[in-house]
Amino acid sequence: MEFRDILSKLSGTQEQQWSQGTGDNQEGWQKNTPSENKTALPKISKLWLIVGGLFILFTIILPSITVFLTDMYWFESQGFSSVFWRRLIAKWELFGVALVPAFLIFWGNWHFAVKNSLSLYDEPGIKKAEVSIIRITFGIAVVMALVNAFGSMGSWGTFLKFIHPTQFGEVDPLFGKDIGFYVFTLPFFQFIQTWLQGVLTLSLIGVFFTYFFTHAISLSGRTVIAPSKVRLHLALLVALTLLTWGAGYWISRYDLLFSPTGVVYGAGYTDVHILLPAFMILTIAAVVAAILLMLNLFKPMWKLSMIIVFGLLVFGFVARTFVPGLIQQYRVKPNEYEMEKPFLGYHLDYTRRAFKLNDVTVLSVTPEPEVTAEELKANQETVQNIRMWDYAPLLRTYRQLQAIRTYYDFNDVYIDRYEIGGVNRQVMLSVRELDLTKFQNPTWVNTHLEFTHGYGVVMNPVNEIAPGGLPNFFMKDLPSRSIPDIPLNRPEIYFGTATDSYVLVKTDVKEFDYPREDSNVRSSYQGQGGVEIGSMWRRLLFAMRFRDTEIIFTGALNSESKIIFNQNVRKALSQVAPFLIYDEDAYPVIYKGRIIWVQDAFTWSTRYPYSKPINTADKTLAHFNGVNYIRNSVKATVDAYDGSMKFYIVDDKDPLIQTWNKIFPGLFKPGNEMSKELWKHMRYPENLFEVQSDVYRTFHMTDTNTYYNREDVWDVTPSGSDSRINPNYVTMKLLGEKHTEFAIIVPYMPLGRDNLIGWMAGRCDPENYGQLLVYKFPKQKLIYGPTQIEALINQNPEISSQLSLWSQRGSDVIRGDLLVIPVGKSLLYVQPLYLKAEKGELPELKRVIVSTGGRVEWAETFAKALEKLIGVKGVADVGSKKAIDSEKQSAIVNKYSSGATPEVVSLAKRAQNLYESALNAQRNGDWSLYGSEIKKLGEVLSQLEEGAK
Repeated sequence: MEFRDILSKLSGTQEQQWSQGTGDNQEGWQKNTPSENKTALPKISKLWLIVGGLFILFTIILPSITVFLTDMYWFESQGFSSVFWRRLIAKWELFGVALVPAFLIFWGNWHFAVKNSLSLYDEPGIKKAEVSIIRITFGIAVVMALVNAFGSMGSWGTFLKFIHPTQFGEVDPLFGKDIGFYVFTLPFFQFIQTWLQGVLTLSLIGVFFTYFFTHAISLSGRTVIAPSKVRLHLALLVALTLLTWGAGYWISRYDLLFSPTGVVYGAGYTDVHILLPAFMILTIAAVVAAILLMLNLFKPMWKLSMIIVFGLLVFGFVARTFVPGLIQQYRVKPNEYEMEKPFLGYHLDYTRRAFKLNDVTVLSVTPEPEVTAEELKANQETVQNIRMWDYAPLLRTYRQLQAIRTYYDFNDVYIDRYEIGGVNRQVMLSVRELDLTKFQNPTWVNTHLEFTHGYGVVMNPVNEIAPGGLPNFFMKDLPSRSIPDIPLNRPEIYFGTATDSYVLVKTDVKEFDYPREDSNVRSSYQGQGGVEIGSMWRRLLFAMRFRDTEIIFTGALNSESKIIFNQNVRKALSQVAPFLIYDEDAYPVIYKGRIIWVQDAFTWSTRYPYSKPINTADKTLAHFNGVNYIRNSVKATVDAYDGSMKFYIVDDKDPLIQTWNKIFPGLFKPGNEMSKELWKHMRYPENLFEVQSDVYRTFHMTDTNTYYNREDVWDVTPSGSDSRINPNYVTMKLLGEKHTEFAIIVPYMPLGRDNLIGWMAGRCDPENYGQLLVYKFPKQKLIYGPTQIEALINQNPEISSQLSLWSQRGSDVIRGDLLVIPVGKSLLYVQPLYLKAEKGELPELKRVIVSTGGRVEWAETFAKALEKLIGVKGVADVGSKKAIDSEKQSAIVNKYSSGATPEVVSLAKRAQNLYESALNAQRNGDWSLYGSEIKKLGEVLSQLEEGAK
């Protein structure tokens, strides 16, 4: 359809057409007369308008308002209202900053183009058509400006960091600017430049098509025909767009510090000597071209302007593609190391700084051939705390022995240390959370009113083995039973890592706590957490948010009722501080009788010059990909009962956390406000340690030539394997230290080889928290690596034959992590071995394998295995402890029986019988009977304890 036809329809007239003349109209032309039964625009049914309006109301407007209000209530309940409003205001500030200029640019240019185009027509009714077109143009401009403004709101963090920058006190080696310029300032400049270029480009496209469609621009052969007003309008818009290009070229100079091409990440020889000058020339050329185009307003010079613009495009393409490639290939590559040497130095230095690897303590250690009895006795605490329990088998054991009911589950196993009997003991633990998917009768009342929380903790020492190869529990059962050193007064778990639903508390329905023999124990929530939901208004809002009308119609709510949501610890914290990256796992700490979740959080950036970004296929570290600066600046805590959150700054030297603290005053607490007792449970974050140990594989090399040739690359993944060696938390005495400490460790092998070349530890205790220590082993001496020790184990005749025998009998053999533990100047290798019946789910610790000096031994306990390995009987006394065995159990019964009342004697004998029955059920794989007998045994022992008082 031609534009004239559109004008005719919009103006309500018909164009003259030839027809056979009759009467007075002998010439045959039809007069322009208003067309009958036609309107300026097609009619839209009122019904469709109403339907469309309701659709927008219920799918966009009301859900947005609902989420806004309920989030506001949640932030208020947490005491973080200021965070909520500061973030919201920043978003709308950006919205306004983007909306007004975008609308003025769109509307001003498109309105002028429409007016300019229609002025070329002298059709009847043109004024009427112009009004309709301008209305349409206005609507499009509003929509485009709104889309642009809403898109800009996501950059609120960039905007706030620009307003509150912090100096790093370090400068880049190319431009001499503080690192803070690249982290805080440059990203906002790039945002403004990209935003303005996008708005001007869209505006230019709209103007061009307006002129082209209305035939204000036409082609005659190779000549472009356009009125002067049209040319000048397009020239001005192109000039402004070129200026934004020039700004982009200027910014691109700084982006060379993040260039991924070449042998370094950052500016290399070609970048500095070719691209940097090219960007300078392109910046100047873009400004000159823009000025020439603007001069056409005063003196036409269209051909020269077009030549310069075309030349700019060609030069920009050639300078950024062909020339750098040619120089790199024929000038740099033949002399690559010499030409790239200074840039290799920058790359090594700045990557180490960005990942805090520049102050790693490196000790060159030549291990003794094998561990001696003297070394073992001198490092008793290290040996006593060697972990016998592996995460996966222990998790299965917890689920089989301590889940108690199908609707309970243990999501993960954690490791920590507690002072027990005046001695630091390393323990493993888990929390008993609700699993809503396993409810037998998942009614609304059950899932939201009655079953609202998990209950209790399971804990065992890492080095003790109970009869039957099971853990010796420090904490267990329902109700929770714990040793006096670790009291647990609030075992309820409303906030955890497994659940993420909503529950209603302080209602007229009593909440389920735990099952008992003849009835269930119930309670009511006493905490301050949760959002009030007593009013009908709030019930309506939350019903809309969760799309659950039961919230409105239930009769269980009262004026004091509350709703608890955002129950997942990590999700709740990221709601408050989404600008932090969080460790994959939060871990529970029992502190002052309550369960406190500790979550490590990291400040990060992708804008640290010359630092190589993380790029890993490991799914647990995928959220770090692209990051090239990271600090563990924050420790967050969440109370498992009331959900109260605290963010502690533990690295106040980090410029990023200083900036975020300025943006959100009151959100963060100084690290010294954390109690010393709670701080004792802090640990080096596992995810950060994995990231740093991965980067250190290559960046332990400080010599540029060694790095360039990749002569000394380490690895944490054994050759032929797809999975890395997992870091392990251990309690040990490090070389040169007087006392044991809690640390996370990982061994290194040379890339593609299996021998040991290094060993890294991240220190966790308060005195040395955050320090990295590396043992560097000699290259010219064979130090057995984990894979080689595995091979020695497989070659041991006794071990291999017994493993084959177990497999033939239908048992599954599970190998735990192979721990590499430095003991003095020697290395001790320890691997627990578990056995699981083919039809059972309960693994039992069957053997402990130890190795040193290329020799391998195993036994039922770690102490016995050490005794066989070292050949000295006394060394067994420093091994891991074995929990009460059946003989000691009988001794306990005799103790209760001696001189006791007949009732106590009867209970003691019953306890002995129940214990033996449980062991028989375990051997036979009858886990239903086993659970029943253990439960009865617990009740009998409780009665015995009462009788002994």
